[in-house]
Amino acid sequence: MKLIRNLVLVTLIATPLLAQDAAEAWGIDKNHSMATFKVRHFTANVIGQFRDFDGSVAIDRANPGESSVEFTIQATSIDTGNAKRDEHLRSADFFDVANHPTLAFKSTAVTAKSKTEFDVTGDLTIHGVTKRVTLPVTFGGFLKHPRGEKAGFEVEATLNRKDYGIVWNQVLDAGGVMLGEDVKVTVNLELNKKMPPAPAEAATK
Repeated sequence: MKLIRNLVLVTLIATPLLAQDAAEAWGIDKNHSMATFKVRHFTANVIGQFRDFDGSVAIDRANPGESSVEFTIQATSIDTGNAKRDEHLRSADFFDVANHPTLAFKSTAVTAKSKTEFDVTGDLTIHGVTKRVTLPVTFGGFLKHPRGEKAGFEVEATLNRKDYGIVWNQVLDAGGVMLGEDVKVTVNLELNKKMPPAPAEAATK
């Protein structure tokens, strides 16, 4: 009986530790990832991107619902290919980077819809405003690489910029406005699996 009790105690202690270790840590390969957007300008779309971003992802392969993601974008890194326009976008009319230097997302739940389609719910902060959103995520698979293992994900979503206090616009004399309210966002992420730190070498005598 004592042996059985000891085995039960060991199991109870080990179970949360095993659960904690089930989620693997992954980092963003920024050289092969992009955060882009497009918004209507008059009758066409202007496309831009953020060049400075980072984040971390924890992937639980056996239980995807236990996975999580944190993602941060530096607002000042916005790039639409036009320096004057980019300065306007950094100003108080739009992102107000002096007061709100980052955009951020932190997940609160992951729901698997299929083996490759997921809904990731979390808190999205833009322009100092935080909203709970659910983002559709497509999983591109795992791949063994000579330098480690890779994974790929794509996020496509449409956000209303006015929900985040970005309301600037210009009314046209002929009617209508210069800018659309909806912003189509696409984030493509190539991830690298983080390797556990190598054990410290024993000190030589």
